[in-house]
Amino acid sequence: MTLLDGISSRRIATARLNVNLLERLGDRPDGIPVVLVHGNISSALFWQELMLRLQAGYRPIAVDLRGFGDTDPEPVDATRGLADFSDDLAATLDALELPAAHLVGWSMGGGVVLQYALDRPVLSLTLQAPVSPYGFGGTAGPDGRRLTDDDAGCGGGGVNPDFVARLKAGDRTAEAPTSPLNVYRAAYVHAGYSSPLEDLWLESMLSTRTGEDHYPGDAMPSGNWPGFAAGKRGIANAMAPGHFNVSAIVDLPVKPDVLWVRGDADAIVSDASFFDTNQLGKAGVIAGWPGEEAAPPQPMVAQTRAVLEEYAARGGTSREVVLPNCGHSPHLEYPAEFLAELTAHIEAASDDGN
Repeated sequence: MTLLDGISSRRIATARLNVNLLERLGDRPDGIPVVLVHGNISSALFWQELMLRLQAGYRPIAVDLRGFGDTDPEPVDATRGLADFSDDLAATLDALELPAAHLVGWSMGGGVVLQYALDRPVLSLTLQAPVSPYGFGGTAGPDGRRLTDDDAGCGGGGVNPDFVARLKAGDRTAEAPTSPLNVYRAAYVHAGYSSPLEDLWLESMLSTRTGEDHYPGDAMPSGNWPGFAAGKRGIANAMAPGHFNVSAIVDLPVKPDVLWVRGDADAIVSDASFFDTNQLGKAGVIAGWPGEEAAPPQPMVAQTRAVLEEYAARGGTSREVVLPNCGHSPHLEYPAEFLAELTAHIEAASDDGN
C-alpha cells in the first residue's frame, strides 16, 4: 500500500472485523474528527491528498470498507443494503472512542454515511457524487418509484465481466476500454484531467476483492428485460432499490447539516448514467429495450435533490454545490474548491452546535 508523506496506516480490531485506517501523522486525538468513506472500486488511498490539505486542528480518518484495501474481506450481505458497511463504520468509531464525527461519503460511500445517519448521531454529512437515496438503477421519477419487484437490470448481472476479470488479474495496462485504468480515466474524472498520482489511484481500485461475495456479486434470472435481476450477495446488489433505500433521512428528528458536492460531467451518477442498464438500453447498447414507460433511465441527481429538498422542508439544512467541467471525483479534480466547501460546511455545522 503506497502512502504519501505525512500519512500513516494501521489496522484496528473492532467488534465486527479488523479495519484498516489512514491517518495523518501528528494529529491530536482531540482534533475535529472528519471520517472519510470511499466508494465502490476504490479504497482509503483516494483520500490522501485531501487529508494532507486539511488545516491543523482537524483529525481526518479514512476507512477501508470491507472487501477493499487492507480491511478484512468479510462477505457482503446485499439484502441489508449498505448496512454491512455502515455497521462496520459504527464499530470502527466505537473502537476509536468517537461518539460522533463529521462524515464524508463519496459515491457508494455517500449511501453508507446516509445509512449510518439513520442509525446513529453524526456531526454533519458531506455527500460527494453520492449514489441516489433510492439505490442504483431500477427506479423512476424523483420519488424513486421501483420499476419491478425483482429489480430487473440491477446488481451484479449488469457489470461487465471483462472489467471484473481485469480487476481480479491486477491489470495496470491501457490496452482495452474495460481496463481499470481506462475506466478511471473515462468515468472517475473529467476529460482532459491528469494527475501524477494516477498509479496510486489505480492501486486503490485494484485493491477491490472480486467474486459473488464482493464485487460485483451474484445475479438472478428475470422474466423482465434485460433478463437478469439483483442477487442477494455482493456490492452491486447491495445498492439495488429492493435492498437499499435511505430516503427516510427526511424523518430524522435531529437533522445534521448536509453538503452535496457533485460535478456537472459525472459519468457514473447522473440523470443519464451509462452505468445504468436502462440508459444503455435506451441508447441501443443493449438490445430489446422495452421503452421509456417500462424501463426509463434512473434520474439519480433529481432523486437526490428531491430528497434533500424534502429534508430542508422538514427542518434540516442542505446545500448543493455543482462544479463545472467536473466528473465523479471533485476532491481529486478540484481539490481547493472541494476543501473550501468542506471546511466551510464543517465550521457552519459546528457553529450550529453540532
